[in-house]
Amino acid sequence: MAFVLISVQIGQNFRINPAEAANDLVPNSVGSNSLAEPQLLHSFVAHTGIVKSLIFSPNGKMLVSGGGENEGSIHFWNFQTGKNIGNIRKAHSAAVESMAITPDGQTFISAGSENRINLWNLKNLVFNRVLLGHTSQVLSLAITPDGKILISGGLDGIRLWDLRQQRPLATLVRFDNVIYTLAISPDGQTLASGDHKGVIKLWNLTSGELIDQLKGHSQIVTSLAFTPNGEKLVSGSRDNTIKVWNVNTGKEVLTLKGHHNWVNAIAINPDGKTLASGGKDGIRLWDLTTGELEKSLDNSHDWISAIAFSPDGKTLASGGFDRKINIWKLEKN
Repeated sequence: MAFVLISVQIGQNFRINPAEAANDLVPNSVGSNSLAEPQLLHSFVAHTGIVKSLIFSPNGKMLVSGGGENEGSIHFWNFQTGKNIGNIRKAHSAAVESMAITPDGQTFISAGSENRINLWNLKNLVFNRVLLGHTSQVLSLAITPDGKILISGGLDGIRLWDLRQQRPLATLVRFDNVIYTLAISPDGQTLASGDHKGVIKLWNLTSGELIDQLKGHSQIVTSLAFTPNGEKLVSGSRDNTIKVWNVNTGKEVLTLKGHHNWVNAIAINPDGKTLASGGKDGIRLWDLTTGELEKSLDNSHDWISAIAFSPDGKTLASGGFDRKINIWKLEKN
């Protein structure tokens, strides 16, 4: 199918306050005491429905949240105060499935249930361009570390976009890959995709070739994240487990079993030592080196749907089906 790229100018759907611009570990108890008990700094109702997605700005000054169900709104927060500093009303007609910000902090990107990818000026929240090419829901976005290429995954496969020219580059795979989540290695060379069959695929971003297939999950892969050194890949799934993979060998290193229901979201602390995971039964914090469960926040939400670490690793944000965002302070003992 041919790509179509359309530029549309809109300006009345946002509001911003410029003044605030293969070892199977089953941990039965809390492991090491390297993490102090997380402190809940703020808890506030952020959306009229599910908090579908969360992302921190690269400079660590702002948290962005996307609404689920039929809300389609995006809100911008000063997470240190819990104050709202801007909104994009009806950024998408349904759910805001995924969001991304270019490394230079200039462009904000959102994907929704109506097959479109929207580009915004992050400084003033003015709509810039829409990228059209997907024929079904776009569920995940990822940007290469150099900020040049955007990768989008959805029910109809994976597409690559030139962010500088704001135009399509290539279609990596089509309908035989129903993609729920994407992650790019820190060196920008490898793309990981997770599909509805529980399979993780590793792709060479330069050649587009399939490098490896990691098979270990029995249900949908909901989230993926590379460790900062790029040596390991972490995956969460609806089979209630989290798996840690050696990227070079394709071997499963650890299986983390601490959730009793779907694992909806994962995030790796920038220090590479702590993993956060969220599901129906709350938040789990794991030691990525040993696979031990460090903390369990069972009553953190009705059901966790999104989770993110701040760039300095000292703050964890979580969003849930209860419409709330919780801001947690993390400290080492």
